[in-house]
Amino acid sequence: MKFLIVGIVNTIFGYSLFALLIFMGVHYSVAVLIGTVIGILFNFKTTGNIVFENKDNKLIFHFIAVYTIIYFINIGGLWFLQEVGMKNMYIAGAIMIVPSAAISFYLNKVFVFKK
Repeated sequence: MKFLIVGIVNTIFGYSLFALLIFMGVHYSVAVLIGTVIGILFNFKTTGNIVFENKDNKLIFHFIAVYTIIYFINIGGLWFLQEVGMKNMYIAGAIMIVPSAAISFYLNKVFVFKK
């Protein structure tokens, strides 16, 4: 339940940043990159402290590795959605939230904040 609540806050933060950058005319790959980099710092603290009750700042490098994977999954998903005819990057970005969140939780649980 904590992951869902923190995930909602993190998603709102990350998607709002992504949407703002798209609105400003930034290419989706750059918008995802900027959103991911800034989101990593925000998400690391909220996910680590609240969800996994772990405040070890040394885990940031594992967290960054996970979000590097998530970045490429997002880019691949957005590219695929664009190739199959989805021209609205706002909707495509929203669609990619679900698989990215599921993969992110799993990777964080197994590789970053494992007990």
